[in-house]
Amino acid sequence: MLDSATYTPRLKTVYKDSICAAMKEEFGYKNDMQLPKLEKIVLNIGCGRAAVKDSKKAKSAQGDLTLIAGQKALTTIAKNSIAGFRVREGMPMGAKVTLRGDRMYDFLDRLITVALPRVRDFRGVKPSFDGRGNFAMGLKEHIVFPEIDFDKIDEPWGLDIVIATTANTDAEAKSLLKAFNMPFNA
Repeated sequence: MLDSATYTPRLKTVYKDSICAAMKEEFGYKNDMQLPKLEKIVLNIGCGRAAVKDSKKAKSAQGDLTLIAGQKALTTIAKNSIAGFRVREGMPMGAKVTLRGDRMYDFLDRLITVALPRVRDFRGVKPSFDGRGNFAMGLKEHIVFPEIDFDKIDEPWGLDIVIATTANTDAEAKSLLKAFNMPFNA
């Protein structure tokens, strides 16, 4: 196990050493506190109809998400009953986890360098920003992460990834993520 006192994620070092200076030059920031930075990364797996038929599917999704994130995932439960979908209030429907600090940088590094290149027919990520500097993307299958043993999964889940930044505009956030080598297609 790595000693947390001496370990610093690779992307965190890259951010401090080169990205900060490049962002200062590009946007003309006068103060280091104005620099946009990563705030958190939220991962979500929704099981949908599979969870309605079998309640163990949400537990399986939670286990897989825990492996991917390196942090215990929470089970998400239905807030309301919806008769048409056979969903009852309190029924487990998926899993979510919020990453901050070193785990966030480690996950982003694995996403960009390992998982995205393993996506079939990958041509880059569509720039999908919310107007406030936050980026959202989805993966059709969570099995692109090396932590998931392909032989042991019962069903491939879709994975939602939201990267929250402190950037004020989408242009700043896109520039920040491009500096981290996020493979945008446009």
